[in-house]
Amino acid sequence: MSEICPKRLSRRHFLSSVALTVLAGSAGPVLARSYQGGNLPWTSYAADPPRQVMPGGWKFFTEREARTIEAIADRMIPADSLSIGGKEAGCAVYLDRQLAGAYGNSSRLYTQGPFLPGLPTQGYQGADNPAQIYRKGLAAVDAYLKQNKSGKAFADLSPEEQDGFLTDLEAGKIKLDGNVDGKALFNVILGNVMEGFFADPVYGGNKDMASWKMLGFPGARYDYRDHVSKFNEPYPHPPISIASQPFWAEK
Repeated sequence: MSEICPKRLSRRHFLSSVALTVLAGSAGPVLARSYQGGNLPWTSYAADPPRQVMPGGWKFFTEREARTIEAIADRMIPADSLSIGGKEAGCAVYLDRQLAGAYGNSSRLYTQGPFLPGLPTQGYQGADNPAQIYRKGLAAVDAYLKQNKSGKAFADLSPEEQDGFLTDLEAGKIKLDGNVDGKALFNVILGNVMEGFFADPVYGGNKDMASWKMLGFPGARYDYRDHVSKFNEPYPHPPISIASQPFWAEK
């Protein structure tokens, strides 16, 4: 048996073999990458700068829809002594650009049937994409208010009336036309408004990083490990947006 079976490998031999195998497997890609243009080492800010979403004009919303969303955003996130409100923060601009793009048409999701009721943990299971949800939902809100609020648009209601409507919509007490689920519509808008308020300003919301300043969030800083373990202490540096790096402006 001793002549047929090889000797037991020592731990050192085993580790040496593994190391050689890894190096042999990685040598090809390394050499190929060097040969294809010598792009190493990597240089920071060498890529194209991110495209900053700028306010001005609506890409998806009509003027009436935009007024409604801005008013809703201002009631969901009202201005106070700590921060600006949802409208001034640009939540509607953020949402408008999202609905005009891949998010709005669900281009990155599977959208074919069958469409069956799902569990709460499974998320939205319907056939409409977000753009269709907003278009139908805002039209249904307008129709409801026209019948029940003397034809007023949501933006023209008093703050108390707006809060009352949103409270009932969230609770599922308002029945909207067009087979629109009012409670589901409220939750979609609330989630998107929060995204616009807390996302990086490069996407059109969170004007001047207002929400990050309110929270003391560092933003897109490369490294803040020195402060991770300093509990209950405010972060001493201002936040940084993806698009606010001075290096981008130099390109």
